[in-house]
Amino acid sequence: MIQAENVCMQYFRKTGAANFFYAVQPVSLQVQEDSLTVLMGRSGSGKTTLLNMLSGLQKPSSGSVLLGDTDLYSLRDRDLSRLRSEKIGVVPQGRSAVDTLTVMGNILLPEMLTGRPLPVSGAEGWMEKLGILNLKDAMPSQLSGGELRRMAIARALSQQPDVLFADEPTGDLDDENTHLVFRIFKAYAHEEHKAVFIVTHENDALQYADLVFRMDAGKITGPSPFPPSPA
Repeated sequence: MIQAENVCMQYFRKTGAANFFYAVQPVSLQVQEDSLTVLMGRSGSGKTTLLNMLSGLQKPSSGSVLLGDTDLYSLRDRDLSRLRSEKIGVVPQGRSAVDTLTVMGNILLPEMLTGRPLPVSGAEGWMEKLGILNLKDAMPSQLSGGELRRMAIARALSQQPDVLFADEPTGDLDDENTHLVFRIFKAYAHEEHKAVFIVTHENDALQYADLVFRMDAGKITGPSPFPPSPA
């Protein structure tokens, strides 16, 4: 479980007189195992910044982020990197392919860098579920945007992280593959007993969510269970 306690991101901005503004206002929340948590909001609302703080990628201006009993930002950089590689998976919003590696090479890259055993069979299993197994020997330049997105998802899942973060994971996908990815994420949370946190503006995500937060202008509201309880 990831638990954030009063985390915020504050930036300095000079507008005649020096002042500060909040990209993310102080928030406390939990990302729990056996649960698919969705954070909804428009572009520029602070969703990606919050995801980066929760996943150990960006130190908050104040507050703490706990993975179990471990405060992520109390660790040295080397120890934080090791913990992230072992426990946390991230599907980034932007393009993340290494052009000189095949699709399979890209998916196995995290293990190559850490020296862990390569999860070839697991990677092939996720690629098959995502419909890209036939592309394992292709180069990124040969893939469409949607195929690159599914490659990034397969890479994160192949690490078998305890907590999986995904930033707009369906942005390049058609309707069929959008629902496929959300089903895979929900199954990963419920069947593998993992915590999954998705940042998205896609309303399609709501039918798969266990909890929903909403963010606007750096301020978060929720959680609300979804689908809502009957009246």
